Amino acid sequence: MCATPTRQIEDTLAQIRNLEAANADIIRIAADNQRDAKALIELRAQTEANLSVDLQENYRLAAVLAPHVEKIRYNPGHLYHHEKSKPWQDKVKYLADIAAQNDCAMRIGVNAGSMDPAKVEAFPADDSIAPMIASALDHCELLDSIGFTRYCVSLKDSDPLKAQDAYQRFAAQRPEIPLHLGVTEAGMPPEGVSKTRMAFLPLLSQGIGDTLRVSLTLPHVLKQQEIEVGRQIIADAEAGQSEETNAFDLNTLNIISCPSCSRVENEAFIDLAQQVKARTEYAKSHAISIAVMGCRVNGPGETDDADLGLWCGPNFVNLSRRGEKLGAFSYEEVLDKMDAELKALIGDA
Repeated sequence: MCATPTRQIEDTLAQIRNLEAANADIIRIAADNQRDAKALIELRAQTEANLSVDLQENYRLAAVLAPHVEKIRYNPGHLYHHEKSKPWQDKVKYLADIAAQNDCAMRIGVNAGSMDPAKVEAFPADDSIAPMIASALDHCELLDSIGFTRYCVSLKDSDPLKAQDAYQRFAAQRPEIPLHLGVTEAGMPPEGVSKTRMAFLPLLSQGIGDTLRVSLTLPHVLKQQEIEVGRQIIADAEAGQSEETNAFDLNTLNIISCPSCSRVENEAFIDLAQQVKARTEYAKSHAISIAVMGCRVNGPGETDDADLGLWCGPNFVNLSRRGEKLGAFSYEEVLDKMDAELKALIGDA
């Protein structure tokens, strides 16, 4: 996925070309407004790459963008943001109709960090996977009922074992549906690579997964490394490797950070994630999770679930402790605030 703001056409085109050079088969670009849509149309005129548009909260942009892309990705958890009185079924039928008219495939992109609240409330709090699967199944059944079959499903979680569980449980119920593998917010290398391999290798060895994406927190100029990691995982799976030999210990300090994308409002988020990693080295042996998120889409969900959460805005960082909001701080001062809270958590353990 391109990490540059879509409206920055030259930067995004350069990233598309870097990803193509790394042998990316599909390149995902986010669009959240008309300005993004206009930019994506200009990009289409300058590349022959297979493009997937990542519809954010404005599902109606599909009508503008479908003629210019090969795939439409939507998140079931975002459909309730616009036209709240309209049933989600009507919105999905609209998307399917647009996709069919323009010869587009679709991806139902379920994400643990941005679930529809109604789905979450319908299941026990200790099973975060069940609402993801139920959401995906509902959407598949609707598309099947209207005769739209060119779709795949993703069920992403920042926890590699939960992601693996979600894909296995879904595949057991609907084995015929293509699956797009992902560990969302895997974090920074090398830990993020290890988490991704932990999830993907067992799944691929079981014949689960048709496409995949590696999501690492990297500077924009290094995003092609995600493709290199993904290609290596595929090669290792084809060679018979079924598990990660250097598995990340989830019972130690776990820094969850998103891979950056065009939604990020301040690129300083990437540097902040690196600073958090360096600053917290002393806590490596403690089973504490710290989420560093770059935007509003999955930021609230992931930071609420973490022991410490840093949800980054354009000029400030929202800091939380186990879902309790502690305030908004500048990028410069939030590290000291986080450090004090981390030491308090260790002291309370």
